[in-house]
Amino acid sequence: MPFATLDGQSLHYLDQGQGPVVVLGSSYLWDHGMWAPQIEALSRHYRVIAPDLWGHGQSGRLPQDLTSLDDLARQVLGLMDQLDVDDFSLVGLSVGGMWGTRLALAAPQRLQALVLMDTYVGVEPEPTRQYYFSLFDKIEANGAIAEPLLDIIVPIFFRPGIEPQSPLYQQFRATLAALPADRLRDSIVPLGRIIFGRDDILSRLPELDAGRTLVMCGDQDKPRPPSEAQEMAGLIGCPCRLIPQAGHISNLENAEFVTAALLEFLRR
Repeated sequence: MPFATLDGQSLHYLDQGQGPVVVLGSSYLWDHGMWAPQIEALSRHYRVIAPDLWGHGQSGRLPQDLTSLDDLARQVLGLMDQLDVDDFSLVGLSVGGMWGTRLALAAPQRLQALVLMDTYVGVEPEPTRQYYFSLFDKIEANGAIAEPLLDIIVPIFFRPGIEPQSPLYQQFRATLAALPADRLRDSIVPLGRIIFGRDDILSRLPELDAGRTLVMCGDQDKPRPPSEAQEMAGLIGCPCRLIPQAGHISNLENAEFVTAALLEFLRR
């Protein structure tokens, strides 16, 4: 799979299929592989481009000049420029939706459609922000995500009651446990602080094109609950679809529902 150089670092991305371009923005702590069910289906009709976040997958370390989610949006636009892609649709989950919203506001003429999944562009509630920052401090000090932290972090991404021995759960846990100290300290922890220390752009949501926007959320998402999705959809004036039997990584917990909804929306 190809790489692009952006702000002096090597960004890894998947580029599969032919047709109108659909960009997939992944969640924090996941690489483009989280979109496997959607990539398989969408790439039959579209050219799917799915970048790995800095420090995730095979992407290089976080560029020194990256200090905000606006920088992530600018870099994805830079990737599209390098690939000679003028316009595209964007599906962003979690942080993918956070930078995706900023990209849509910065370059509305380039977006055909925008799907915001399990995401929120308001400020992180202060108790949550402080809690996550305390976890980052521990990870940075240890140079690893230790077992007790895995017990805290992994369940956040899934619906309550998921079987902890399921392959999806165990594979994610093993991936986090294997992250090397340099990648955690150089990229993943600093990026986490940017994500959860973000500024509030809720007031700008009415600027988005409601007719080309869809908000979706797992009906059991804990870190980004449906109330946040409904608030955002209300400000945009677009539909909000809840994904049944799904937590934060809703596209994997109910892949069939999400894939069908994306195909339906993109065809419109």
